[in-house]
Amino acid sequence: MSRVADSLFWMSRYIERTDGILRMLKINYASSQDNTSEFGWKPVLNTFSFLDQPTVAQIEMDSRSVLQFMVIDKDNPNSVVNMVTRSRENARSVQDHITKEVWQCLNEFYHLVRDEKLSWSLKNEDPITVLDALIRQAMLYYGTTEVTMSRGEGMCFMSIGRYLERAIQATDILKVKFKDLSADAEKMADPSYWKYFLMSISGYELYLKNYRSGFEAKNILDQVIFNISFPRSVHYSVYQAQRYFDRLKSERNRDSFDKVNFMIGKLRSNIKFSNVDSIIQDGLPNYLDKISLELFSVGSALNQHYFAYS
Repeated sequence: MSRVADSLFWMSRYIERTDGILRMLKINYASSQDNTSEFGWKPVLNTFSFLDQPTVAQIEMDSRSVLQFMVIDKDNPNSVVNMVTRSRENARSVQDHITKEVWQCLNEFYHLVRDEKLSWSLKNEDPITVLDALIRQAMLYYGTTEVTMSRGEGMCFMSIGRYLERAIQATDILKVKFKDLSADAEKMADPSYWKYFLMSISGYELYLKNYRSGFEAKNILDQVIFNISFPRSVHYSVYQAQRYFDRLKSERNRDSFDKVNFMIGKLRSNIKFSNVDSIIQDGLPNYLDKISLELFSVGSALNQHYFAYS
């Protein structure tokens, strides 16, 4: 069962990472068309790739090269094609524990990203149209999972993987974006910078409804870290991970459950009982580093107590 839990957990994490990468690529490409002189892909490459800075500098101004690298480059561990392939491999190993519809959805996604036509389309067609088609396939996976999977332990591990990955992504993006601001203070007052950032994490419309004073860094932090109504906030993601983990409690795994549950509860408390003013006063980079460390510690604890089958 630990092998099954591990595969379901990572199957879901890889698709969540894929979805985040695709959304970021789409909005950043749109931004590159509006501001061709000052735009660069460095924040995206620093967030979602393992390239060294000299290599980043070589391609950060070439949108088509970045899209090729992030979507179909098999030598890039974090490319979409590699993420979807790993997700499908995990799904194949646990076909008896997922529905036929979920398997078919992942299989279609796999063949879509491996189609030779995709490379030509990224080079010669409108990239946003191509990325939209891939994003729709990820959304199809979420919908198919939601309406066909039973609400048992398998679904719990899938959901924990999904929300843990989402929280890690949100934290990593904030690290890069606010580090970028410290190096370029003019961006702090640039509405387009914040607009495209919020659009890349599907938070633009919610921000306009909640914050009437325009784009401010403090409000951005409030929404992306603390807003429990924003489905891509760190707080919401950790809350959902805790909610699904609570369902795994049983007498046969009491000790393991208590250890991991304590870590998730501590992490959520650190978020729930903080606010923007306190984290700015204490130092935003330190706070984000602390949250990242705790998120990775939860992942490690899950591996030790639930997935360690060797």
